[in-house]
Amino acid sequence: MSNPYKVMVVGMGKRGKHHANTFHANDRFEVVGICDLDEAVLADAATQCGNPKTGSDAAALAAEVKPDIFCFCTHPVLRKPLIQIGIDSGAKLIAFEKPVAPSSAEAIEIKAMLDAAGVKAVVSHQHRYGAHYRKVKEIAASGALGRVHTITASATGWMLHMMTHMLDYMRWYNGEEAAEWVMAQAAGRGKLDDKMHPSPDYIQGVVQYANGVRGIVEVGAGAPDQPEVGKWWGKNRICVQGTEGFAEVLTNGGWRSVTKDGVQSGEGVMDYNIDMPPYIDEMATWLDGGAEHQCSFDQAYDGFMTMAAMMRSVVEGGQVALPLTEGKDETQMLIDNLVDKPVLFGSELHKAEYGA
Repeated sequence: MSNPYKVMVVGMGKRGKHHANTFHANDRFEVVGICDLDEAVLADAATQCGNPKTGSDAAALAAEVKPDIFCFCTHPVLRKPLIQIGIDSGAKLIAFEKPVAPSSAEAIEIKAMLDAAGVKAVVSHQHRYGAHYRKVKEIAASGALGRVHTITASATGWMLHMMTHMLDYMRWYNGEEAAEWVMAQAAGRGKLDDKMHPSPDYIQGVVQYANGVRGIVEVGAGAPDQPEVGKWWGKNRICVQGTEGFAEVLTNGGWRSVTKDGVQSGEGVMDYNIDMPPYIDEMATWLDGGAEHQCSFDQAYDGFMTMAAMMRSVVEGGQVALPLTEGKDETQMLIDNLVDKPVLFGSELHKAEYGA
């Protein structure tokens, strides 16, 4: 076996620890550095991932340890500067949290930076590794649904937390077909004050895919409850509908389908202990010259720009064509223009999360 890939992880919150610990558990990797502003958090995290070098200055630590993989798990407002640190460190691959950026303008800049440097990148839409998500993909790809015509998705969390997850898996279930245009509407200004994930309280839109499949997605306060699921953040549903049946996944409620073969269902929940290992392992495969990572930057970029187009539709009205070629600050557009009108709820359960 070749020497392990050296890894540095920035941000030792919940997600950073998941990444660092999963890298550490895989002998294809060696965690050589971790970074956080909180010294106590940093010291505790170090004991769990092999006691690597630690520091509070990401650029200085990266220059010292020279990682093959530069990973950061920070809020969306911190993207471009950390991408630059990863490039400057000489990393071969940069791994980071979704969404790709806080705006299409920054996303376009980040893509240009990565392309110019020739650095691979992945974005952690890792729910797809759950057995229940994979089962729906298997059914959708098998032809058992007949001609697929509609994919619907809903999530109770707000936009910058959940929408790119939904769009990423919708596109996956549709054979990675590109989106041609979108149209959307939004309501509620409460979460626009969220400093880390500013979002409308509720946004719903339609997506026209290149193969004619129609996508319908909604996230936030107006999204429906999924009463089969207990965990509020797991009340997310994606349904693939065809001429001969349907198959759907619930993030924390398994999968179910109705086809010519009858009614079927199975278990499954989003579990980092299950989802993270294959997500991490595919980075080594890609760096070895194998298959492109399933969560590659290019996949995530397409989903993010679809979301950005929906935000533009909310403010500018009408349909928005894809791909987007000119960058804008869509979040600021919403802050400046979204009508100050109370959101209406898809379920009483949502009120606690949206300040009602």
